[in-house]
Amino acid sequence: MKKILVVRNDKIGDFMLAWPSFAMLKQSLPESHITALVPNYTAPIARLCPWIDEVIIDPTKKADKAAQAALLDTLKAERFDAGICLFSTGYNAMLLWRAGIPYRLAPATKLAQVLFNRRLKQRRSQSAKPEFEYNLDLIRFFLRDHGLAIEEPRGPYLHFSPQALDAQRAKLVDQLGLDPDKRWCFVHAGSGGSANNLSLAQYAALIQGVGASVDCQFVLTAGPGEEAMAASLYERVHPHVSAVVYDRNDGLQDFTCSLACASLFMAGSTGPLHIAAALDVPTLGFFPNKRSATPLRWKTLNTEGRHLAFCPPAGKETETDMSLIEIDDVVTQAVTWAAPYWS
Repeated sequence: MKKILVVRNDKIGDFMLAWPSFAMLKQSLPESHITALVPNYTAPIARLCPWIDEVIIDPTKKADKAAQAALLDTLKAERFDAGICLFSTGYNAMLLWRAGIPYRLAPATKLAQVLFNRRLKQRRSQSAKPEFEYNLDLIRFFLRDHGLAIEEPRGPYLHFSPQALDAQRAKLVDQLGLDPDKRWCFVHAGSGGSANNLSLAQYAALIQGVGASVDCQFVLTAGPGEEAMAASLYERVHPHVSAVVYDRNDGLQDFTCSLACASLFMAGSTGPLHIAAALDVPTLGFFPNKRSATPLRWKTLNTEGRHLAFCPPAGKETETDMSLIEIDDVVTQAVTWAAPYWS
């Protein structure tokens, strides 16, 4: 098993929760060549992963026939020994089967499983453990299948050199007018749409509450299409706290390095939250209480104690109602919890 393809070609948050899997696979099989199949928007951060040797861009099932044929030709030419799909779809199953990859492993779910010759029953719909643990279970299965010792990974999973961080801080000071002597608290109010989030009014109350207790500057981040949301949040908070809008960057790698400069990161269950967690920046996360979206299922990659999660009360009528999260309680808990990280 010298050449291994690992497929995680969905959203950025899902991809970040695959990093422990890449770490386990490479550390347990250091002579292997690990290739990640990811969509174009995930590729820049995939190239930061130290356990990925090569990145192949998936044009996705929405691409035209020529692009999909080119991808298939690429996979065939690589002559992979094994393919591991960290989640199962008909598109992924057909792709690996048509590429002629001899060992094809995926979760035993959906009709697509018939095209995989190795399968692991997981029942992810029960959300009994974090997503990254489900991913790791597949890698453990693969390694045991080949009689290999398992090296359990440990975070932090992503870091930048001190020199890179110093340069990025200087860049943010120049670009945003931040005070280099203050702590920077990043807040991402946007959402990829896969999970409910706090309202702007709640985020504004959260920022003002934290700002009343901690001498810091708030950096309001925005992805593509979220600029107006960040600007609206700024208008709500800037008379009360020191805040700036950070809605322009030089790409995903640049944005990721900026997140590494944060003293605290606050967001809903979205990609930037999971990037910050992989960097082991202390994270404050807001999640629905629906079984498929709970803080347990989407637990971040922070090391122990560096993540604090909140969700609405349990119950069919309340589990997705984020307005039921009491911001005053959040502020009280968050300020106490974060105190060691502010020093």
